[in-house]
Amino acid sequence: MKRSLAVLLVLAFASLSLFAMGGSDNAADSGTGYKDTITVAIGADVTSFDPHVGKETPAVAITNHIYDTLVTVDPETNEVVPQIAESWEILSDTEYRFHIREGLKFHNGEDLTAEDVKYSLDRAIASPAVSYVVDFIDEVIVEDDYTVLVKLDAPYAPALRNLAVPFAAIVPMDYTSANEDILRTAPVGSGPYKFDEWSQNDHTRIVANEDYYAGAPKTKYIEFRVVPEAAQRTIALETGEVDIAYDPLTADKARIAENEDLALYSAPSLTCYYLSMNMNKEPFNNKLVRQAISHAIDRQLIVDTLYNGAGQAADDIVAPAVFGYYGCGVDEYDPELSKQLLAEAGYPDGFSCTIWVNNNQERVEACQVLQAMLGEVGIDCSLEVMEFGTFISRTTSGEHDMAYFGWVTSTMDADYTYYSLEHSSQQGAAGNRTFVNDPEVDRLVEIGRSSTDESVRLQAYKDLAIYLKDLANNANILYTEISAGAGANVENFALDPIGYHQLQNVMVRSGR
Repeated sequence: MKRSLAVLLVLAFASLSLFAMGGSDNAADSGTGYKDTITVAIGADVTSFDPHVGKETPAVAITNHIYDTLVTVDPETNEVVPQIAESWEILSDTEYRFHIREGLKFHNGEDLTAEDVKYSLDRAIASPAVSYVVDFIDEVIVEDDYTVLVKLDAPYAPALRNLAVPFAAIVPMDYTSANEDILRTAPVGSGPYKFDEWSQNDHTRIVANEDYYAGAPKTKYIEFRVVPEAAQRTIALETGEVDIAYDPLTADKARIAENEDLALYSAPSLTCYYLSMNMNKEPFNNKLVRQAISHAIDRQLIVDTLYNGAGQAADDIVAPAVFGYYGCGVDEYDPELSKQLLAEAGYPDGFSCTIWVNNNQERVEACQVLQAMLGEVGIDCSLEVMEFGTFISRTTSGEHDMAYFGWVTSTMDADYTYYSLEHSSQQGAAGNRTFVNDPEVDRLVEIGRSSTDESVRLQAYKDLAIYLKDLANNANILYTEISAGAGANVENFALDPIGYHQLQNVMVRSGR
């Protein structure tokens, strides 16, 4: 069994086709010895430039340069530090006062004031896509032009970290309220870069905000090119067509590392990849079927073969580095048990279904392996690959049987994941695409959210992990590394474990 699946993996690699990549030569020397443009290859286009809608990593990798948040997290110390708010006071477990920097301006020239902060947080709370990040807020009160009081509906330990998430971005009230859809394609923020142009499914270009409060970015332009084929991103990096390539294939990492003209950046990520089962559809509303699917998956084989050991079989939907992780053991690979559970569920001969996945090369390959493993126990899965935006839209609507996702715990706190993916109030766009609606899950999630006692929170998340292991609404597959390749002439690039790589200090020497 294992040998045949390993062969299947090799064949999957061999069958992938490479597509020629067009585009102009990389940007010329600006006269300083450095290029005036950083060219970055990304795997998918933005779904929306609106920070309160476009929450997927490919979108945030761009929009986190356009918008700022009240506070941010220092990547070196992992501490919450000022951004739009120059300081804050914690008045009680449920009251935070923020003092806004004076003199900040949005890219369209509007002053940034407390009214924009209130408008933005209220808007994020009302957004079906990102409300889970900020709906711990009960009320935002404008005390004066540069002071806001944020009242919580209950004590919430990760409040400041949630306010640092890019989905809590501050947007211009007058510009946005005049047309609530305008940020989708014409974003205006107060961040280090301004939006310049977007060619859908081709590229996005942003230009330096020379008046940024923390100093102008080191490079004038950043161009993000959409290159869905990971192997092609590596080729573009090797030829010098791009300066940085996000998420190379595991198989290409050694090739990048061994090339003296390139540099490989890798680190453990905060991401879990998982197979989500739609509990609103038969037979996935049957727990025995969901358990059978989980036991049909040889996670370690996927890690060892598809990822060359650069990962870890997953037992929880939050990664081990996240606060609240509890390792309750990876589901054992046991095809015979899987068949037994299917028979008990009333499917002795198995059944047919679909697995949906977006057109990310490595995710497609993982689903090809899952398809073969499930086929071994009588579950006949057809694989449907679709463009990223379509995939997100249709799974949000609950059209899928099963779908393959990656989720990053952006705050490093388990609430960010458990509330979004498991709480009944977050079905659809927020993240709960199994459509689980379980009172015990909700109870444990809410204890974890509302307690300020760390031991109480940890116990709630332990109980929740154990409960979800039995519920099996998601089959957690693996935790991966996060990686990027760059030219050796790229300076000051730092890998972000969440995937929101900040590029305002990056410079690219001419001549590679």
